[in-house]
Amino acid sequence: MEWNKKKVMVAGSGKSGIGAADLLKKLGSTVIIYDGNEKLNKEDVLAKLSDREDVKVILGELEDSVIDNIDLMILSPGIAIDAPFVNKVREKGVPIWGEIELAYVVAKGKLAAITGTNGKTTTTALTGEILAAYYSHVDVVGNIGNPYTTTAFDTDVDSVTVAEISSFQLETIHTFKPDVSAVLNITPDHLNRHHTMECYTNVKMSITKNQDSNQPVILNYEDEILREYAPKLNNRIVWFSSKRKLDKGIFLDGKNIIYKDDNGEKIITTTEDTNLVGIHNIENIMAAIGISINMGVPADIIKEAVRKFKAVPHRIEYVDTVDDVIYYNDSKGTNTDASIKAIQAMSRPTVLIAGGYDKKVSFDDFAKELKGKVKCLVLLGQTAQQIADTVKKYGFDNIIFTQSLEEAVEECRKAANPGDAVLLSPACASWGMFDNYEQRGDMFKELVYDMKK
Repeated sequence: MEWNKKKVMVAGSGKSGIGAADLLKKLGSTVIIYDGNEKLNKEDVLAKLSDREDVKVILGELEDSVIDNIDLMILSPGIAIDAPFVNKVREKGVPIWGEIELAYVVAKGKLAAITGTNGKTTTTALTGEILAAYYSHVDVVGNIGNPYTTTAFDTDVDSVTVAEISSFQLETIHTFKPDVSAVLNITPDHLNRHHTMECYTNVKMSITKNQDSNQPVILNYEDEILREYAPKLNNRIVWFSSKRKLDKGIFLDGKNIIYKDDNGEKIITTTEDTNLVGIHNIENIMAAIGISINMGVPADIIKEAVRKFKAVPHRIEYVDTVDDVIYYNDSKGTNTDASIKAIQAMSRPTVLIAGGYDKKVSFDDFAKELKGKVKCLVLLGQTAQQIADTVKKYGFDNIIFTQSLEEAVEECRKAANPGDAVLLSPACASWGMFDNYEQRGDMFKELVYDMKK
């Protein structure tokens, strides 16, 4: 594509939009940044760019005359694909790409792409560590916090990219074709945007849509939705399982994590030789092993990288021990399935902080997990009452309502006894009270650290 002849509008001025705009400037395109938030300051938007020369910023309403003069729109993942201005652009016949598609078209080298409702960040980070132990140029990008567009321009034929890909990002791919893909699991999430589980599942599985029969997809055999969807796929499927031995794939046999293919089976590592907690993390390790082996990494390199890997921030992250109470930050538990896994990983009686932004999902499965694990539930945010009503249906009534995270942590301190754990695992997104889950988790950690001051 002759990028230097293209006039491209980037929709959204957040991290993804700025990354796309910077990449387009390097390619020589004429760039317009559009954001529907008219309260933003144009100079503040321009200040985020590496090269602001000749970049135009439009805020508020988008005029037809602008759309009529663009060749392409890059849509940030936070913007719904059926937003009114997006529909207007589509109706005028302007191609709409996501920033992932843009980066993929520009980038060179090998690509591993990981999606799923939960475990994406841990699996992506671990896969990145494994591949970096073998390859000389590895970029870890995507929904993990580093836009793919920020690294794509500097890749070459020897580069290896590991990308965490969200459902929002997958809505706007066209030619995106990973060498190896992985879908870790599919459970209800983001139904306020995708509306139905069928739509959400189809979007998640679209990570495989351009792959050929020789390109593997790593799938969780214990996920019923993935088992049912698998016959529709053209890829070479590599299953992993934490509950049964497989004829082929990665599976748990006692403490051993085994990879089995036509050449026989090999113990890659053991559950004792890792710093990660919980069976869900064993599944994440198995997925990373499947990806790495299919990206050409030897087993001994994989074993050593798994042994050294530490949990990513905000995912069942140990914070501190205060008065013999252990505090865990699982702010990345932004849906019920993620929080269920965090609860299951606790080995002490647990005081749980939950609640946040309403994504229009059910809390029944979450409520069923509290018995025998959670001694007190501390709630906050939009969903507090809904969660309380749901857990009461299942006989749990030790509930405390709070108005802020500061108040929630203080109530946890009062409710926890020596030998207990306090777990922040909200089962909800952070929006409305925080900018993102990182901000929520960082505040929780600071509040815990302050207890010792």
